[in-house]
Amino acid sequence: MDDVIVLDQLTKTYGRRRGLAGLTLRVHAGEVLGFLGPNGAGKSTTIRLLLDLIRPTSGTLRVLGLDPRADAVALHRRVGYLAGDFIVDGRQTVASCLRFLAALRGGIPARRITALTERLDLDTTARITGLSKGNRQKLGIVQAFMHRPELLILDEPTSGLDPLVQQTFLDLVTEARADGRTVFMSSHIMAEVEAVADRVAIIRDGALAALDTVAGLRHQAVRDIELTFTTPVTAADFAGLPGVTDLRVTATTLRCRLTGSPDALLRAATRHTVTSLTATEPALEDLFHAYYTGADSAA
Repeated sequence: MDDVIVLDQLTKTYGRRRGLAGLTLRVHAGEVLGFLGPNGAGKSTTIRLLLDLIRPTSGTLRVLGLDPRADAVALHRRVGYLAGDFIVDGRQTVASCLRFLAALRGGIPARRITALTERLDLDTTARITGLSKGNRQKLGIVQAFMHRPELLILDEPTSGLDPLVQQTFLDLVTEARADGRTVFMSSHIMAEVEAVADRVAIIRDGALAALDTVAGLRHQAVRDIELTFTTPVTAADFAGLPGVTDLRVTATTLRCRLTGSPDALLRAATRHTVTSLTATEPALEDLFHAYYTGADSAA
């Protein structure tokens, strides 16, 4: 199976409000896809549709080659899901909760559950009602990963976790990908998406605004460039180059903004002796904001 998730012109309306507006997206088998967008962009609507918690107004979707509604039981055994605020019956202990959830999954080796709880430093004797938000989220991570699902759907998965546990979670995601499993991860923490995602989908107003690798998004973004030469240069030497804007030359220093490939700029620079080159690489958070502000973006 090449595509684990296939969304085709997916639309969802809530009365007069539009949750999704013709979203088309394919998530490849064995990849980690970061799914980004601000509140109200359509992220939660998309995840609810994938889990058959709501039905689309129009369009089609397939998950692991199946219809989320017609094949709900089969899919639930093959999918792991974690919400940003994991909630279960607080009267039970962590251990009894995990035993119950494991039974629903058809039985999971106890050693596998123990390995996860130990890695996350989760006290299995504690009652859930007394757990902090972070420890509840650890429990959510264990139940999502413990049956080694083919597809993990993770919605703000590190909410409430301290930095050390966040890193353990990212290790689990990396290991899942190494096993050939697929991860669909929605998060507002750009650094964690940047650390593990093979591709990033940015959703805006219920539709896909961008889909690429982080490197590909950076390639499309605007970078600030500074070149220093041994002898003075003129703006005319670099005028009209593709992707070059805001060109400023002062004696032996050139500053500009660059969108896309630097090839033309570098070829022009090699006519002179370059002593230094500085280029700012935007972080994923900067790229995300660019798509939403409409500034410095090739969207």
